[in-house]
Amino acid sequence: MKIGELSTRTGVSVRLLRYYEEQGLLESRRTSGGHRSYDEGAPEVVTGIRLLLDAGLPTRTIREVLPCVENCGTTVGDCMADRLRDRLAELEARLAELATTRDSLASLLADSQRLAPLEAAA
Repeated sequence: MKIGELSTRTGVSVRLLRYYEEQGLLESRRTSGGHRSYDEGAPEVVTGIRLLLDAGLPTRTIREVLPCVENCGTTVGDCMADRLRDRLAELEARLAELATTRDSLASLLADSQRLAPLEAAA
């Protein structure tokens, strides 16, 4: 199928499909006229890419787990569960760091508001 048809079937812009190719996430062949041609399974691959991007995975990680998507469809197969668990753990650690930073900032603001009347009186 041509890139326009793949775009229509997946709802992903032609520009993004080209980007996926540049990132090594999607493969095409060139016709004798130089046009891109995709396998019939390409819509499922693009759907898998979109699901993984929406889950917050970077393209380098998607490239690693993409063979799992191609083998398992759009479900999370055993072959990528470990990688997704690792990513989830990374996100949870980052969220904990952000919560600590937020609490410190809120405390600092609260302290500065309590001290402001004292400074004005001096």
